[in-house]
Amino acid sequence: MQAAIPSPRRFLSRLRDVMAGGGTGQERLDRVVSLIAADMVAEVCSCYVLRAGDILELFATEGLKKSAVHKTRLRVGEGLVGDVAAHARPLALADAQSHPHFAYRPETGEEIYHSLMGVPILRGGRVIGVVVVQNRSRRHYTDEEIETLQTVAMVLAELVAGGELVPRDEIQAVEGNALLPTRLEGIKLNGGIGIGVAVLHKPRITIRQLVADDPEVELERLRHALAGMRSAIEELFSSSDLGDGEHHDVLETYRMFAEDVGWIARIGEAIRSGLTAEAAVQKVHEDSRARMSQVTDPYIRERLQDFEDLANRLQQHLSGDGGTSAGSDLPDDTVLICRSMGPTELLDYDRRKLRGLVLEEGSPTMHVAIVARALDIPVIGRAKDALAKVEPLDPVIVDGDNAQVFLRPSDDIQQSFAESIKLRAQRMAGYAALRDLPAVTIDGRHVAVMLNAGLLVDLPHLHATGADGIGLYRTELPFMARPALPDVEAQTLLYGKILDQARGRPVAFRTLDVGGDKVLPYWNPSEEDNPALGWRSIRITLDCPAVLRQQLRALILAAAGRELRVMFPMIADITELDRARAMLDLELERGQGRGERPPSRVLVGTMLEVPALAWQMPALLERVDFVSIGSNDLMQFMFACDRGNPRLADRYDALSPAMLVFIRHLVARCDEAGVPLSVCGEMAGRPLDAMALLALGVRNLSMAAPSVGPIKAMVRSLHLGALEDYLETQIGRPDRSLREKLRHFAQDHGVLL
Repeated sequence: MQAAIPSPRRFLSRLRDVMAGGGTGQERLDRVVSLIAADMVAEVCSCYVLRAGDILELFATEGLKKSAVHKTRLRVGEGLVGDVAAHARPLALADAQSHPHFAYRPETGEEIYHSLMGVPILRGGRVIGVVVVQNRSRRHYTDEEIETLQTVAMVLAELVAGGELVPRDEIQAVEGNALLPTRLEGIKLNGGIGIGVAVLHKPRITIRQLVADDPEVELERLRHALAGMRSAIEELFSSSDLGDGEHHDVLETYRMFAEDVGWIARIGEAIRSGLTAEAAVQKVHEDSRARMSQVTDPYIRERLQDFEDLANRLQQHLSGDGGTSAGSDLPDDTVLICRSMGPTELLDYDRRKLRGLVLEEGSPTMHVAIVARALDIPVIGRAKDALAKVEPLDPVIVDGDNAQVFLRPSDDIQQSFAESIKLRAQRMAGYAALRDLPAVTIDGRHVAVMLNAGLLVDLPHLHATGADGIGLYRTELPFMARPALPDVEAQTLLYGKILDQARGRPVAFRTLDVGGDKVLPYWNPSEEDNPALGWRSIRITLDCPAVLRQQLRALILAAAGRELRVMFPMIADITELDRARAMLDLELERGQGRGERPPSRVLVGTMLEVPALAWQMPALLERVDFVSIGSNDLMQFMFACDRGNPRLADRYDALSPAMLVFIRHLVARCDEAGVPLSVCGEMAGRPLDAMALLALGVRNLSMAAPSVGPIKAMVRSLHLGALEDYLETQIGRPDRSLREKLRHFAQDHGVLL
């Protein structure tokens, strides 16, 4: 008759005492396997730890020959132990030696043991070891015994992953079960190279107590946390204003997951076995992740993300910890890893320690990417499963130039990128030497090189780079950084600081440009099928005139006695410009009536992003003092192409003949009217694209600070007349893009790109 194992709760209590005892990690592991063997009435208990190269090494045993410890090794997939590791699932056999995967190791003396039960030791959903019990008799292990050993394995994971048994760099996040360096592909959000260690923006909650003192107290904590989580989800559901349709169905499904009886019951069972509420949630989540990761059906695998989000939410309600890593003691070389991030969240971090940013989501136009460019931090977006494949403090290389992330890179890769960083530093030193030199071509054409900015942190770059002024100040970023709409006084103070720090150099303030992917935390816009073409930018502020008038009033007050440049975004129709200009004139008139000191001069401009405006140029140019092309949106609207869609990322090119002919048309109309034209989109900051713009007649370029040096170097190495002649021969061709032809021209003529 099979002996009954003791209460799991008492078992875990004794296990906790052993784990908390003195001695080295190896000594504690030796005591643990002895305890497991005794309490589970097994002649053998062995612990295998995953080592580098997909090797499972016997680290401790009670019952097998002690001489086999650290000598017996199995590859993942080899033998029954390897099978448990390969599939991340338990195995229980009454006659193990008859199983086709049984691998005999004579040095262990295990030939006398017939039955075997093994479970994986999981950490972050990945196998880091295997714990096995064996009996001489043909024992049929029960589901309760398997569950108990799985709970023990969870406790063991803390010891195995703690770095006391093997060097920590061997207990790393792995893809599948192979301890190998990993390369992730994404999209480039900002160039450059960053080398550092991984820091999770929203770190996994550390469970400090695994074994419970009183299960009833833990069950009550679980009930309270579940109620809090459900209340938060209900609030999200009721405030979403999504209406009927697919989004409603998705949210309803998510709410159903939160009520999943089986999921909650499994957590309760884990608590009754002796775990704390936090440990029980983690155990059930680890079990679900390991089980569902083996499923090939994509729909079922995607449901794992729902449960993962719920587990994280529930852990936060249990621990009360929902913060980020910004307030922690950061490593000197920090690479942030996150699913997504807002622009002000990035600014919470010590920028002196930031070396890179990796996002699972993201698009080139998201504001955190804009902030990162201002900080000159390489950023990769859409790095699939980055959070699942990285552990805190993993070595990471962010190759922003090639949109790649290297996790746990080998020594030769690290050396190669270290050399690249040295070369980049040398180039940057060369660009710095150009700071006080004018941007003038070899044949004497002067180019104004301006800065794009949106935060006070950008302003020091104006002088550090030698830029001629600020061609685009995005006023929406400070709006997004506040919990409520800033009043006139707060805006006046901010705009005044910007003008003060510009020290007389021109600053073009673009009025509030929100909507689409730029959402204010205190506004709740309705859901739109196509937000890029919807209620955004000037359309919002014309419909909410108080917001625009307050901003214009603040700009006028801040510019007292100084030049004020105001630029209205996304104008599609002359009547929109007239309405916005009328508000500006009204605020100027009211200020004079109150005796306020007016600006010394007011210049009014418009962004040209909507192609329709190009066919209203005569009327437009009568009304404005300058025009600025927003190449990002212009290209999106020209080609009816969502610029954030990775499937379309390379389909259309800004250097296509169609785009170049269109810009040339705009340049000609502005030249005829004597109205300055600038480009402030991404084209202006890329040397090859900017070279083409100069050949079209553009003489004002505005860009992110890191681009100023490369653009100046390009301008000063270019004979513009020769390029103009060459482009004239190519621009009428039906090619998809002239990029390679222009690149070859630059190479042949010594233009620095």
